[in-house]
Amino acid sequence: MNWSAIKAIYVTEMARFFRTLAQSFISPVISTSLYFVVFGAAIGSRIQEVEGVSYGAFIVPGLIMLSVITQAISNASFGIYFPKFIGTIYELLSAPVNFLEIVLGFVGAAATKALFIGVVILGTASLFVDLEIQHPIAMVAFLVLTCLSFALFGFIIGIWAQNFEQLQLIPLLVVTPLVFLGGSFYSISMLPPIWQTITLFNPVVYLISGFRWAFFGLADVPIGLSLLAIAGFTALCLAAIWWIFRTGWRIRS
Repeated sequence: MNWSAIKAIYVTEMARFFRTLAQSFISPVISTSLYFVVFGAAIGSRIQEVEGVSYGAFIVPGLIMLSVITQAISNASFGIYFPKFIGTIYELLSAPVNFLEIVLGFVGAAATKALFIGVVILGTASLFVDLEIQHPIAMVAFLVLTCLSFALFGFIIGIWAQNFEQLQLIPLLVVTPLVFLGGSFYSISMLPPIWQTITLFNPVVYLISGFRWAFFGLADVPIGLSLLAIAGFTALCLAAIWWIFRTGWRIRS
C-alpha cells in the first residue's frame, strides 16, 4: 500500500476544503438554524411530540443525514471530476498508484469533510433542543459509514458525469427527494398503510431509521435491516468502482 500517495491525494483535497473553511462552517450553521425555525417552530407548534420525543429533537437525525449525504456526494463527485475536466487524471493513472489508493485518497477526504459538517450540525442543533444520545457508539458508527458509503457513491457520479450539469443531476433530482421522503422529518408510522409499504422501498429510510435509533432508541425498521442496507450499499459501490477502474469506463476515454 502506497501510503504516501494516499496522503498526497488526501492532503490536496483537504487543502481545498480549508481554503473555504469559513463558508463550509457558516453555511451549515445557517441552514440548520433555518430548518429549526421552519420545522421546529412552525410545524413543532402543531406537532408537540413524535413517539414520545419532542419534534425539535426528532428531526435532528434526519437533518444531519440530509446534510451529510449531500455533502459526501458533492465533495467526492467534484473531487474526482475536476482532475478529469482539466486532464490531470491521466498523470494520476500513469503514476505507480493503484485504484484502491486513489479511492482511499479521494473518498477519505470527502468522507472527512462530510463528517465535519455532521459534527457542526449536531453542535448547532444542541443549541436549539436538548439531545440525549442513547447509543453514542452506534451513532458515530452510522455517521461514519454513511459518510464513507455516499462518498463512494459520489465518486461514481464524478466519474460518470461528462459536464457540470450532470454532476448535480443525481444529487438534486434523485438523492435529495429520497432523503426528504425517507422519514427525515417524520416517522413513517404517521403515513397511511399503503404509503408505509411504498416508503420501505426507499433505501434512505433504513439509514435514517438506524441513525434515529442511535439517538432515541426509536426505529421505523429493525436495526439489523439498517445495518444490512448500509453494508450492502457500500459493497455495491465498491464493486462498481472496481469495475470502472478495471475497464477504464469514462476514465481513459
